[in-house]
Amino acid sequence: MFLPICKADMEKRGWDQCDFVYIVGDAYVDHPSFGHAIISRCLEAKGYKVGIISQPDWHDLNSFQILGKPRLGFLVTAGNIDSMVNHYSVNKRRRDKDNYSDDGIMGKRPDRATIVYCQKLREIYGNDMPIIIGGIEASLRRFAHYDYWDDKVRKSILIDSGADLLLYGMGENSIVEMADALNSGLNIHDVTYIRGSAYKCKNIDYLYDFVMLDSYEDICEDKAKYCDSFLKQYQNTDALNADILVEPYKGWFVVCNPPAFPLSQEEMDATYSLPYERTFHPTYHYIPAIEEVQFSIISNRGCFGACSFCALASHQGRRISSRSKESIVEEATKITHHKDFKGYIHDIGGPTANFYHPSCYKQLEHGTCKTKQCLDPKPCPNLVVSHKDYLEILRAVRQIPRVKKVFVRSGIRYDYLMYDPDDTFFRELVQHHISGQLKVAPEHVSNKVLRYMGKCNHELYEKFRHKYIALNEEYGKNQFLVPYLMSSHPGCDLNDAIELALYLKSIHHIPQQVQDFYPTPMTLSTCMYYTEMDPYTKKPIYVAKTRQEKLYQRVLMQYTYPKNQALVIEALKKAHREDLIGYGKHCLVKPLKNSWEQKPYKKGNNKIRPKKGI
Repeated sequence: MFLPICKADMEKRGWDQCDFVYIVGDAYVDHPSFGHAIISRCLEAKGYKVGIISQPDWHDLNSFQILGKPRLGFLVTAGNIDSMVNHYSVNKRRRDKDNYSDDGIMGKRPDRATIVYCQKLREIYGNDMPIIIGGIEASLRRFAHYDYWDDKVRKSILIDSGADLLLYGMGENSIVEMADALNSGLNIHDVTYIRGSAYKCKNIDYLYDFVMLDSYEDICEDKAKYCDSFLKQYQNTDALNADILVEPYKGWFVVCNPPAFPLSQEEMDATYSLPYERTFHPTYHYIPAIEEVQFSIISNRGCFGACSFCALASHQGRRISSRSKESIVEEATKITHHKDFKGYIHDIGGPTANFYHPSCYKQLEHGTCKTKQCLDPKPCPNLVVSHKDYLEILRAVRQIPRVKKVFVRSGIRYDYLMYDPDDTFFRELVQHHISGQLKVAPEHVSNKVLRYMGKCNHELYEKFRHKYIALNEEYGKNQFLVPYLMSSHPGCDLNDAIELALYLKSIHHIPQQVQDFYPTPMTLSTCMYYTEMDPYTKKPIYVAKTRQEKLYQRVLMQYTYPKNQALVIEALKKAHREDLIGYGKHCLVKPLKNSWEQKPYKKGNNKIRPKKGI
């Protein structure tokens, strides 16, 4: 049964009042891949009454009041994706589709949804009603941060939204602890002790043993201080060794408690065994986001991969939490009874599918290292590499009646795979778990750029690629390898982009889609993008920021496209690589012949022109 979305639903349950009303920027989907589903079901399991107001009309205050005033407070989330990322491409163009809204219709939520929703609730209920924010948008904006869309440093979302408490990361335990505190009679402003929470206050005389960050005003003026502040945040993401962080503002302090402890396997199993409907609410026609996840299973959380452009470590942490084989098999068995199930489990994985255990045993006692990474720039001597337990899960699910195929579509970390001396998992991956093509993320070929990205060197990817091809030949498979590649990452200049184009030519691969670097909050790469320096050394690095600089790097990855020819030539001339313009086998592009071909491609200006004389 879905949770109440209107007064009539409350009456059917015999409720006069909700304990919590959950304001959600996504459509209401009761599936464990959606944060609002997990949080609401966790509260329900502890006896709390939760109602859902999904995508309220922020122009109409009445839409925030359809469930009445809650007994304990409002919960607010922008949804599964930051609302600005959801709404805008990297070129700041408004997207045409919102996969988290009915029929993919765009415009069902405002920009900066968390802030807008909180402001509307304050307008209606004043300061007496507790407002607790969470989800990816709030989690990654808990401190002052560079905002790509405004091109400036914005304050903590706690300041801008007026919320009382922010729960960051994976919040199953912290949300229940907060609910129990309010239910016991505590004021929301006294709930300052919860792990995985942040709040604002006027003074910090009661605090001890904390790390003071540079003030908001200072990091706006000094990019070196911005780097220092970010690194302190970046190095305090593990529950066992993180410090309390305090960020001062004029008139306020934002206090961030250490992260919540990762869930134990028993807690993970309990979370995913809750009575989810595993689909969207019947009031909707169709929610496109359900397509990939409806018959997928989450097996783990966290990531020790430490890619610079990823904020997972700041949200879920670097330590892996995982579910038991029995729990995953039980969920897979339930899936097989769904009326639309066709025999295919689309995925068993997580942020990184083949990270099933913590990267080393020392993490369990001391936490993850603050200044060292597990895989970058080379594997730590303490790294434990094993795919045995994950492989046993895949084998068990393959044996379930009505299951025809089990795919692994979430990210495979190929360097971790190559570090495993036992290639049994690699072999069975190729034999049983690829749906025609395997997607991996080498991201680039220049080792200089890969170092800034926090990725392994290109030579290891080549070893992986050759072994993948060899295994497919050995087993008679015709399965492709699709590399995700990124343009315009900080540190990547035009020469690096040309090196990537030449590599693509050598392997006869042109990506259909190009991933341009997107500066999102709380990533190391975004810090580099904004400051144009290496945060660790403070040395300047090149950053492609203008539209033209980014365009050159993007078209070089699709140098064979006729519409890109003029721009590719421009880019090669700018880099003084005219040797790559011509008819030789080593060349990327042929010289232009006609005057009309010399005009750079513009949208709508790519019509095929007739040959002369026709």
